[in-house]
Amino acid sequence: MTTFVLVHGAFHGAWCWTKLGLELKRRGHRVIALDMPGCGEDRTPLSDVTLGGHASRIVDVLRILDEPATLVGHSLGTMSVSFAAEWEPQLISHLVLLGGVTPRNGMSLYALLQFLDAPDRPIKPKPSPGEPWHGIRQDPPLELVGDLYYNDCSPDDVRYALSRLRPQANAPRVTPMTLTEGRFGAVPRSFIGCSLDKANTVERQKATLALDPCDSVHVLPTSHSPFFSAPAALAELLCNVRVSDRLCSKTSNTKVAR
Repeated sequence: MTTFVLVHGAFHGAWCWTKLGLELKRRGHRVIALDMPGCGEDRTPLSDVTLGGHASRIVDVLRILDEPATLVGHSLGTMSVSFAAEWEPQLISHLVLLGGVTPRNGMSLYALLQFLDAPDRPIKPKPSPGEPWHGIRQDPPLELVGDLYYNDCSPDDVRYALSRLRPQANAPRVTPMTLTEGRFGAVPRSFIGCSLDKANTVERQKATLALDPCDSVHVLPTSHSPFFSAPAALAELLCNVRVSDRLCSKTSNTKVAR
């Protein structure tokens, strides 16, 4: 039995993992889905939400488990779980980055995305007034997310998600992280990309892996939200991502879709 700790991305909450959680439990595993501060059912004021608070929420759960867990982060959650891995690497048997990026030491998500999308341009350290990630929060762009996040999901799943999305604190997106090779770098790490992803495009997936390869790389033929559109396939993949993946080549195993 593996313990999976699931960490959602921006605007979402633990609710987005319901289908995947059922699939993992059917396979005999333990599942813990978390609400990050200010998300889902958590009522932390968005002005108090920090990237460190995300990591602390995750680490608090990891510390009470009786064995190291497989820690899965989706989208923005890839930053949260990576910071948690820097804090307490011994509590994590495997780190899975789903539909997101491979974080870099000293960079925020905001800075990293600029670099991935236009590596020859100067990086702005913080968003300017008028940019989506400026200020305390961003409201979910409901007119866009159906196509960006759920373009292969059923109408019922889209309605379910849209009714539960909440504003996202910007601090976790614009705060640089310190990551070290001896701590974060010591945790076995796998990347799961999505070939139909419009929020985190295949081009960006390739760029992030070229910059910071993972121990194993896998791809699902889905949108940004395989926990809705392909929960069984995602569960099967997660169950077969093993610590032994660390023995794989960091280049020869890359299979991001073209």
